[in-house]
Amino acid sequence: MIEMPANADLARDFASSGDAVLSVSSLNRSVRDLLETRFPLVWVGGEVSNLTLAKSGHTYFSLKDERAQVRCVLFRHRGQYLDWTPREGMQIEVRAVVTLYEPRGDFQLNVEFMRRAGLGALHEAFLRLKDRLAAEGLFDEAIKRPLPAYPRAIGIVTSLRAAALRDVLTTLARRNSSVPVIVYPTAVQGEGAALEVVAALERAGRRAECDVLILCRGGGSIEDLWSFNDERVARSIRACPVPVVVGVGHETDFTIADFAADRRAPTPTAAAEFASPSRADLLSRISDLRELLHRRMTRDLETRMQLLDHLARRLVHPARRLQAQAAVFGQLVARVRQAAARAFERERWRLAGLVERSHRCIPRLEPLSEHTVDLARRLQAASGQCMADREARLRALERSLAALDPIAVLERGYSIVRDREGHAVRDSAAVARGDRLDLTFARGMAQVRVEDKT
Repeated sequence: MIEMPANADLARDFASSGDAVLSVSSLNRSVRDLLETRFPLVWVGGEVSNLTLAKSGHTYFSLKDERAQVRCVLFRHRGQYLDWTPREGMQIEVRAVVTLYEPRGDFQLNVEFMRRAGLGALHEAFLRLKDRLAAEGLFDEAIKRPLPAYPRAIGIVTSLRAAALRDVLTTLARRNSSVPVIVYPTAVQGEGAALEVVAALERAGRRAECDVLILCRGGGSIEDLWSFNDERVARSIRACPVPVVVGVGHETDFTIADFAADRRAPTPTAAAEFASPSRADLLSRISDLRELLHRRMTRDLETRMQLLDHLARRLVHPARRLQAQAAVFGQLVARVRQAAARAFERERWRLAGLVERSHRCIPRLEPLSEHTVDLARRLQAASGQCMADREARLRALERSLAALDPIAVLERGYSIVRDREGHAVRDSAAVARGDRLDLTFARGMAQVRVEDKT
């Protein structure tokens, strides 16, 4: 139950007072306030008559049924949001404020929104179907497939006479004209359009000619777009093996097909942009990758160059190695000679001591003398053996040193190959057929010419 407002009580008090005299404007204002506060926004349905489109942009008409009529006004700032034009005799439903036009005292409806009769039922059917399919999981994001980043071909399911087809083809040609486009014609409006759309989607999925499909049409009323609110269309979109982008109507239009699609686009043009890669973006990406590759190759090359310099500093020439080995050999020879001299000196001093002790042992002079002679003989033999061992080790070191001599390597059958500039040749890739080469052997040299190489 609606509570009566205070201004309604005031108007009733004025009306019941016999002494109160109201002006016409006060009376009309009180009645207007009473109507606007007594009635909330209401939906009223009827037939359009006496339709007048004023130069100001406002629309004046009467809404009537079999027994009554009421004046209505649709102001320009509200009528500009309609995507259709009311006509005489059309059955409509208006959401309006009940009011009174004070200057003339006319009872009228100030229309805030207008729709064609029956669209409320269509909207309710749309919501019921949307809720039922959503409960089944048909709109779940988890089952939606990602669009291919680089499609080999793009399919379009729409009418050949649709303006949206021209917009989509223009956008695809602008973004990347190298991607082939295949059109699957179908009706997008009227009786049987939903079945044709289902057949076109099944045909596109069966042929498997495209990597992505665009289902599109231009804007229109909810009745014009109703074929895209068909349950069969929604299920065929989910059953299609190819990802589907739906761009139906304008940005504010929503259909069941939009919710079932793998990607919803606000307009057909936006659907074409979602489905096709931008050639300019791809070229920019390729340029960035080329620059990145160049920087990485340059950095790797500089690193390898530094490593090569480091290894070159560690590399020792064979001549320097021979010199170092010769120095070590000389040190060993000197140490052997010093050791032999010290040993000989010790033995000599020992012999001298023994001789001196033999002189003090006069009673056994002859045995001591013989023993001394024997020790001298043994000392001489030991000295000779020590010198022989040192000489044998010295000859072994000489043989080791000779093994490192390049001439000794050549004596074993190897040779040194040089080109005409005197550079050593280490790889067959450095020579070509017909080149002349110099060969150095252990004894002598020779000149050859390359006949073939492997």
